[in-house]
Amino acid sequence: MKKVFFIALLFCFGSIFAQQPKLHLDHIALLVKDLEASVRFYQEVLHLKEIFDATEQEHIRWFSMGGVAQLHLIQDKNQEISHVKGFHFALGVDDLDLFIKELKAQNIYFENWQGVAGATNLRPDNIRQVYIQDPDGYWIEVNGK
Repeated sequence: MKKVFFIALLFCFGSIFAQQPKLHLDHIALLVKDLEASVRFYQEVLHLKEIFDATEQEHIRWFSMGGVAQLHLIQDKNQEISHVKGFHFALGVDDLDLFIKELKAQNIYFENWQGVAGATNLRPDNIRQVYIQDPDGYWIEVNGK
């Protein structure tokens, strides 16, 4: 009986202290038709900082997305790109009103999830959001208060 109890106790402690893998966003890779136009968009509209591209290939550029997350732009003029809004990535911003003001100053079209131009909408968690498209038509959700 003591042996069974001891084995059960070891199993319980083993479960408590077992390590679980912790995932984090490493990078997003997008195929783009015009690398320079995309680079300008991500630098000038989203203010992403270009970082060292370890591939050192002329058709690829890397950007920091905060923390360890990166965006990799890969020029490929032959690929078709989906323009479905449900296929997007999302960024958070600390001041959505200021971001919208910058979009308007740069004459960048934005809309809400429902497709209303120049409008925001609330997510179920009361975070406001807008959607913009990059030069290749990829949708980008921008969330903030």
